[in-house]
Amino acid sequence: MSAELKAISEGMAALVNSAEGSVVQVDARRRYPASGIVWSEEGVIVTANHVVRRESVQIGLFNGNRLEAQVIGRDPGIDIAVLRADGVGPSDIGWLPEAEMRVGSFVLALGRPEQTLQASFGILGIIGGAWRVPGGGQASSYVRPDLVMYPGFSGGPILGVDGRIVGMATSAFGREGGIALTKSTVGPVVANLIQHGSIRRAYLGVGAQTVMLPASTVEETGQESGVLLNSVEAESPAERGGLVVGDILISLDGEPVRDPGDLALALRGNHADKEVRLQILRGGAPHELLVVLATSEE
Repeated sequence: MSAELKAISEGMAALVNSAEGSVVQVDARRRYPASGIVWSEEGVIVTANHVVRRESVQIGLFNGNRLEAQVIGRDPGIDIAVLRADGVGPSDIGWLPEAEMRVGSFVLALGRPEQTLQASFGILGIIGGAWRVPGGGQASSYVRPDLVMYPGFSGGPILGVDGRIVGMATSAFGREGGIALTKSTVGPVVANLIQHGSIRRAYLGVGAQTVMLPASTVEETGQESGVLLNSVEAESPAERGGLVVGDILISLDGEPVRDPGDLALALRGNHADKEVRLQILRGGAPHELLVVLATSEE
């Protein structure tokens, strides 16, 4: 048995070592530094927005080298900041798709608040779906690891035992032990910030509330709720596209819209300045509208 435990221990140590070059120190606040994840070979680094308190940022590498980094952009609503530093090097690890995650699987939290890489061991406690975070943003998915996230671990990776990243750790939302944002949440934000330098969201121009759907629609669509439009702004994409107060929106480009959170999540995608297909109920009857969305920047 001791040989088996030793093999497990050595395997965990090797796993941490394999991520050595992909976890950096992010020194951007008056307190102790935090951590970041190398995103791409172009020197892009993703970290938690709440640990980047100044525009002058230094990145600490595993070999002790320190680099100046530029803040490409931020999304405070979801606690993500994107940095770029020349000379970081490529990332050695990929990200684990949500479909392959399992509650109860072993995970490691990694951080580099000091030069040496630090680790904490636990299990994956919760795999969550769409969630409107306290910061006002919308996460398409997140996980909560059951482990200790030490000071300075925010912005660092939660690593699965196959060596892939489960999510980026953040302690900003007040959940016990912190959470980690998965790639389906982090990826679109990073792409948006790299391309535009700010968060571009599609703008529809409606007020909405959750409403239960009639039985016939539930049977046809498989969803029990939609969003009732209780206001439509003048000269908005909604008004120009023909939406009126009292319409019930049930899908956007084929994606179910069950509540205002679903609608907000859909508008965080790549729909800005594009035509989308809306499925609605009007007077109980199904209708389809094509609406060209506008852009809102944050």
